[in-house]
Amino acid sequence: MARPPSVEDAEHLALRALGFLAADPARLEPFLAQTGLGPSNLRAAAQEPGFLVAVLDHLAGSDSLLLEFAGNLSLNPEIVAQARGRLAGPPMDEAP
Repeated sequence: MARPPSVEDAEHLALRALGFLAADPARLEPFLAQTGLGPSNLRAAAQEPGFLVAVLDHLAGSDSLLLEFAGNLSLNPEIVAQARGRLAGPPMDEAP
């Protein structure tokens, strides 16, 4: 079994996912509509840790998007969920 991604690896994957969404208006527009962001504040939002979780959530919410993204990078799609978990941290009921 492969080791879970580090925080840095998870952040890098989320930024690549954002680039994947941004490369095609048909992929980006639903994400912007879901988050309430616009092109003008997207870059600033990308600096927020919760934003990267939202990017991965959006990607994982669509099998077709997830499979296309993972296929483009030759990744197992499960790595997206692992990266999301790493960035989000433990659920509140599991926190120390």
